[in-house]
Amino acid sequence: MTALDTTNMCSHLQRKLFDADGAYHRLWVALQDDRELTAVVRSRQLHIYRNGKRVLVLAGKASPKVIREDKICEMIERGE
Repeated sequence: MTALDTTNMCSHLQRKLFDADGAYHRLWVALQDDRELTAVVRSRQLHIYRNGKRVLVLAGKASPKVIREDKICEMIERGE
């Protein structure tokens, strides 16, 4: 994955993603390891895509929004 511009990302979401004990940190690691996944910050949220199709939207305080079934979404449901 290329560098992510976090300047417009919600501070709560930043903590959940980048802190080692954050709720979404395992998703951040998966983004780094999977070449099919990309992410873009829009409206302070993180939109995650697989092969150009949006699969998941992460927000700081709101619940994750699953757009399309994907193995990365399963990580949230299972609490990995």
